[in-house]
Amino acid sequence: MTPATLLAAPLADGKKSAEVTDWAARVGWLVGLVLFIALVYWLMREGWKWRGTLQGDLPELPSAPDEPGEARLTLLSTSGRYHGSTTAGQWLDRIVARGLGTRSRVELSLTDAGLDVVRPGAADFFIPLAQLREARLDKGIAGKVLTEGGLLVVTWQHGERLIDSGFRSDHAAEHTEWVDTLNNMINKTEGAR
Repeated sequence: MTPATLLAAPLADGKKSAEVTDWAARVGWLVGLVLFIALVYWLMREGWKWRGTLQGDLPELPSAPDEPGEARLTLLSTSGRYHGSTTAGQWLDRIVARGLGTRSRVELSLTDAGLDVVRPGAADFFIPLAQLREARLDKGIAGKVLTEGGLLVVTWQHGERLIDSGFRSDHAAEHTEWVDTLNNMINKTEGAR
């Protein structure tokens, strides 16, 4: 025998096939992972419901009047998005009660009566002009962070709470016009009081 054959002989006597996969262990790990993910989602859902319970003192949202008047500004539903509402000044404290936590497409209409928020697939609401406090450009609200000035934030009074609601248009140039018009109307209303 040659030296190479002597070295290769122990290798040839070793195992002839690969180790068989332990399917029971793999299935067990997969089932455990799926159960863990289901538990995490269930806990998140329960947290969302608990937040809604804690905010249960929020009054019903007003609906639009029968005759709101002529629209001063309109954000078309094909280009607008409602990103949610938070406690004013606390951009991470999302309000979920009364459907305010549901993100959706939006059609905004500003009239002499106030701001009409029409949301396909979610609850519509109306903010009377007397309850509007401020409009500004911002970069974020709970769950959504954009570039500086990419979000139209409207602050309004509802019951005992000040609420910030965030809206986004696909055309950022519209935001400045909304802020100017809203703040002018708010200032005129406050001056008349």
